[in-house]
Amino acid sequence: MKFQMDFHRERQWYRYLLAAKKRVVLKNADDGKIVCISGNPGEKEENMKKVWKTTAVLTAAVLAMGMTTAAFAQEDAAELKKVTVILDYVPNTNHTGMYVALDKGYYEEEGLDVEIIEPTDGATATLIAQQKGTFGISYQEDVTIALTAEDPLPIRAVATLIQHNTSGFVSLADSGIESPADFEGKTYAGWGGPGESAVLEACMTQAGADFSKLNIVVSDGSGFEALGKSCDLMWFFEGWDCIMASMNDCALNYMELRQLDERLDYYTPVIITSDAVIDEDPEMVSAFLRATEKGYKDAIADPDAAAEVLSSHVPDYDPEMLKLSQEYLADKYMEDTEVWGEMKDEVWDNYTAFLQEYGVIDKALPASDCYTNEFLAQN
Repeated sequence: MKFQMDFHRERQWYRYLLAAKKRVVLKNADDGKIVCISGNPGEKEENMKKVWKTTAVLTAAVLAMGMTTAAFAQEDAAELKKVTVILDYVPNTNHTGMYVALDKGYYEEEGLDVEIIEPTDGATATLIAQQKGTFGISYQEDVTIALTAEDPLPIRAVATLIQHNTSGFVSLADSGIESPADFEGKTYAGWGGPGESAVLEACMTQAGADFSKLNIVVSDGSGFEALGKSCDLMWFFEGWDCIMASMNDCALNYMELRQLDERLDYYTPVIITSDAVIDEDPEMVSAFLRATEKGYKDAIADPDAAAEVLSSHVPDYDPEMLKLSQEYLADKYMEDTEVWGEMKDEVWDNYTAFLQEYGVIDKALPASDCYTNEFLAQN
């Protein structure tokens, strides 16, 4: 009877074989070499003692190695620097690169233990200023307003996730509303942002329409389903809302903001952090952005795989919608730039001037007060 020893049951099996007076052939489980062979009970007992002694030594060594490995793992975990990223909203394809970096271990490679969370108790910019998170996802508009407020928030943008504004106004394809010139007498459903009415007013005024004749209401959150019912117009992001509408056979007229006014080609979304984090740990900021850049470049190279990563974190989304959105954004993350995350003074200055012109902010700020490229890989 040939037999490979199970350390946890060896004594029971051996006693059984002795009682049955069976011939015992014991083999090493690694190389198959015979450890002992005997039909004599005394010889079996002596050989088994040797086996047990050898097994015990080996087991002790394995356990010691395991404990050492666990100790190293705990030490490595302790050495990772905790970083919290607060999103602007629920996870979506704007954020995919960070989830890719998280899943592929890029943050750990930089010595960071990153957690990505949704905002729960206030605006992201405020939470970051209060250091309730290390990094946040915000918008150029929010950063500019926060920095020009009576009590300015100590924050700064350190990278943009998308190079151009990918949003615009939408109406149903058969509504006859094809430009801001057609907005008079219509109902617009929005989210009530401080710069929202300014954008509507500017676009309508430039198109020769009377902004005062537009009815503005707060959206009920039903998305494209509200069009033609509770409202005529909405503000959609092409890579998300428009794709969702298309998948549900809802044909739209899409009026891209950056085509209506070049000053509306602002950065949305952006990564922000606090002045305190920049001052106290600039190396960590660089490390975080290096890892994040790798995640976004992977998302550009393989959008379908990136969509699967995002889907694993937000399984309630339609996987096909995520893939279509990811394929759209793959061309937008680094459109017109060789440096991921790079921002330009011109874009910040143009939109700041726009916000000041329409009374959203009282004063203009130089772009250098709002953002920095110093932590990006090629700077």
